Formats: sequence, structure tokens, C-alpha cells
Amino acid sequence: MPQSDEFGREVTGIRVSLTDRCNFDCVYCHNEGLGDTRGPMDPQDEEMTADEVVRILAVVAALGVETVKFTGGEPMLRADLPEIIARTPPEMEVSMTTNGTFLPGRAAVLVDAGLDRVNISQDALDREAFAELTQSGAYDRVLEGVEAAVEAGLTPVKLNMVVFEPTAGYVPEMVDHVAENEGLRLQLIEYMPEIAGHPEWAIEIDRVHDWLADRADRIERREMHHRTRYFVRPPGGNRRSTDDPTDERREGLVEIVDPVENAEFCANCHRVRVTHDGNFKGCLNRHDDHRSMGSMSRAEIRETFTETVTERVPYYGEYLVQEDGEWVQNEAYIDRELPHPQD
Repeated sequence: MPQSDEFGREVTGIRVSLTDRCNFDCVYCHNEGLGDTRGPMDPQDEEMTADEVVRILAVVAALGVETVKFTGGEPMLRADLPEIIARTPPEMEVSMTTNGTFLPGRAAVLVDAGLDRVNISQDALDREAFAELTQSGAYDRVLEGVEAAVEAGLTPVKLNMVVFEPTAGYVPEMVDHVAENEGLRLQLIEYMPEIAGHPEWAIEIDRVHDWLADRADRIERREMHHRTRYFVRPPGGNRRSTDDPTDERREGLVEIVDPVENAEFCANCHRVRVTHDGNFKGCLNRHDDHRSMGSMSRAEIRETFTETVTERVPYYGEYLVQEDGEWVQNEAYIDRELPHPQD
């Protein structure tokens, strides 16, 4: 049975950062809310070992966590990634977020190890724009990585596109791209200036919702986070003439992830995070709720996880509340003393 916080939110998923190193330097990156990533060749001393990661997963799986997503930085910089995936408890669904550059030649190995799904960051179908956004020249390598993931059976491969001023103009092209290509889905992720900075880059995500509503063949609401899914035909394709769900003509699926100032999104959050250096983190946006697992004994992991779940607070609507149209910190959480395993 999954553990629940005091707001009734069961924790069924965990995101584990395997490294804060990356071979990209994306202009919008917040590194799982921790700030800038480091270079790919920087020291690995502070990263959890494979044994520590697997121990954490074994403990939380016994406490009802059903899914794990490996993140970074770039998780494929870890040479022991196949080992970590293979040693993940078999009852857990395993996914990964990656920039895709290391997938060619390795995607099949990860599938054999037990990887179920993959998200690949792809913010534009334009080589120059991609280079400017990622500070890399790896555009073609990413396309090869997407192809490798599809060929390895990691379908549907989710393409992550952060939507903000530098990328908004490429949204129609990306939507057409997933509508035309089997095995792909698109996640349009709202830019988060509260942790990435540059508030002038943010756009009104409702404009994207409105555009997709006009473009979509059909629309549905997803239970998780109450997200909206848009099903789109390829350019020139006919829309459904009826509501017959057996109409199997080609459709692409586009989903918007819009957490900013969204109390409904936060009220439906069912995951906690683990930082690359071994701390539980209850909320992406917060930096005052990190908890060390000490020497990472199973007892310490269990105790710290339970405390992290118990102290989780919806960021929008509770930790932050609206006053006169502005989001301000709720006084109930100012200078709040949180328990720690060593106390």
C-alpha cells in the first residue's frame, strides 16, 4: 500500500537523479530544481553508487512505490546505468529522461536490462535553434537517438519540448512531426521561471492549449495531474467524422505539462525525488525540504522516505497561496522546523 501525505496524495513514483553532470548546457535547465549542471568529465565523487541507488529502490518498492524515472543531468553518462536498471526491483516500471545522444548503439542494451520507457529532450526541428538552446552541436545525434529508441521498442518514445519564447514558434512543426511519425509522442512542458530564471521568457500556456484545441482531432483529460491530451492527424489528414473510437486512422498524441501557478497540478502530485548525492526531495520547486539518508542503511532510507512523504505540501495552493492575485508564501510554512532522521 503506497504511503500518503496529509493531503491524501499517495506516493507511487520516484525520480532518481543519477548525476548532475551533462554533455549539454541547455539555457532553460534547472537540473531537477538544483541549479546548473556540471560538465560531463567533472568528478563523480558525490554521486550515489549503484549499490546505494538499488538499496533505495528496494526500500521504496516495499513501501508501495511502483515507478522509477532515472534522470540527471544526463543519466547515460553513468557507465553503470545498465546494471542499475537490471537490479531495479522487478515490480517497478523503469523509465528514463535523456538528451538522447548516447542512445545510438546502447538503446537495445538498456531495454535488455529492463528499461520500459524513455523521454528524450528535443526542443526544435531546426539545427541552428537546437544548437543555441542546448549549447551543443548534437542535433543529428539526438535524431539518431530517437530512431534508436523506436527501433529498440521503447515506444511510444516521448519527446520533451520546453515551451518558452525561444521555442514557441517551433511548436506547430513539432506537433506535425509526431503526427506523421509512428512511435512518437510529444510533451510540451511549460517553462518554469521560478526555478530556471528569466521570467521574460515565459509565455501564456493557455495560448498553446487554445491552439491545440483547434488543431486536435479529439481531446481527453488524463487522470494523472488532470493533464489534457490532444490527438492530432497529420497535416492534410481528415478529422474524425464521428466519435467512433474504433476509427484507427493515424493520430499523434500531444500532452501539455503545465505546473506553473497550477494548484490542481500540485494537488495531484504523486512522486518524490532523490538527488544525485543521496537526499530525498519532496517537491521540485523547494530547496528547504532536502533530507539526507545518512549512511543509507535500509532503516535510515525507510525513516527518511516516510518523513519526506509525511511532510510533503502542495507547492501551489498550500505552500504558496494567492493574495490579491499574487502567489505568496503561506505563513504556516515560514521557518517551519522539519524532522530529520538524526534528530
